[in-house]
Amino acid sequence: MLAVRYVRSVPRWLAARYGASRWPALLDTPLSPVRLVEVDPPRLPGPRWVRVRTLLSGICGSDLATVTAQGSTYFSPFVSTPFVLGHEVVGVVEEPGPEARRVAAGDRVVIHPPLHCTVRGIEDLCVACRAGDTSHCRNVTAGDLSAGIQTGYCRDTGGGWSPSLVAHELQLWPVPDGVSDEAAVLIEPYSCCLHAVERAGELEPAWTALVIGCGSIGLLTIAALRASGFGGRVVAVAKYPHQAVAAQELGADEIVPPGNRPALGGAVGATLHEPELGPPSAVGGADVTFDCVGTGTTLDDAIRFTRPRGAVIVVGMPGLPDGIDWTAMWHKELDVRGSYTCPDETFRLAIDHVAGWSGRLAPLVTGRFPLEQYGAALRAALDAGRLGHVKIVFEPR
Repeated sequence: MLAVRYVRSVPRWLAARYGASRWPALLDTPLSPVRLVEVDPPRLPGPRWVRVRTLLSGICGSDLATVTAQGSTYFSPFVSTPFVLGHEVVGVVEEPGPEARRVAAGDRVVIHPPLHCTVRGIEDLCVACRAGDTSHCRNVTAGDLSAGIQTGYCRDTGGGWSPSLVAHELQLWPVPDGVSDEAAVLIEPYSCCLHAVERAGELEPAWTALVIGCGSIGLLTIAALRASGFGGRVVAVAKYPHQAVAAQELGADEIVPPGNRPALGGAVGATLHEPELGPPSAVGGADVTFDCVGTGTTLDDAIRFTRPRGAVIVVGMPGLPDGIDWTAMWHKELDVRGSYTCPDETFRLAIDHVAGWSGRLAPLVTGRFPLEQYGAALRAALDAGRLGHVKIVFEPR
């Protein structure tokens, strides 16, 4: 079968890091770390594993950071190459293993991607898995599988950028009737955004929440805030007109363009004071801020425009950002928290939320590509905002 596969190679990594970001056409040449190749379907690693036929698979920001080598090397010890990308997946069960009872052939399912102790056949669970925190499993390089923190980054499981992959039955969750494939493929990224909202703790009705960035993660964070019952103000920073429209449709009260710090200060109730050099110092600000981009500029704004003892939730995967002035974090005694994937219970709740919001979320899928056009798909995802896209997906059929 054909699959978009990532191969670790120093020359290709260098070409991607210093070339693909400037010349995206390099992504479908021999210089790229990703290629469309013929591969054997992955085997079922155990009796509780299941073969899934991919219907749709999304292109995530972490995938783009991988293929363009723009991310940190932090995760490199926790993957095994070559791997087929794709962890945002909706598919159909084709071949349940002999001991799989959670799903049946023909079921439409989504995948919760963490590859934790039980999935790996490890009976003596690590401390994180015993606590139900499977997304922070300590055994991501052990057990019955090659190294891999998630499906889509492990050579043994395959990934959604192919017609077929395998998953442990505990990773599979049935899709409710009436939820379109386009909405279902958003369940995994939505679950990450819902977890970010949970990481913020109890939100007061009188609070202002600031969402920086209105790509797919920012928009899904706005949806998660509203679907979770937050009734306060939501201020969103959106770069493109279609993002602003979508943010308002999903529940944002006010839209601010990036770079307009006076407007942002006014929107979140902060007063600005000009220092001798650099950006303005802000007194006051949002009660909680969600950085859905993860660059130096957005992290700096998140810290700058959050009130004292407020919370900053880092939702977008940061690469190696620079230009962050941490003085505001120290002075305001901010609580800066990361948010990575989610527990099973949050994933289950995400399915319920998406089922209720299916008609409003499905339009966020704005581009569908066959695997044969993987280069065009990646270029569209890299330049999604300017091209009017939100979420790009592969349709392997």
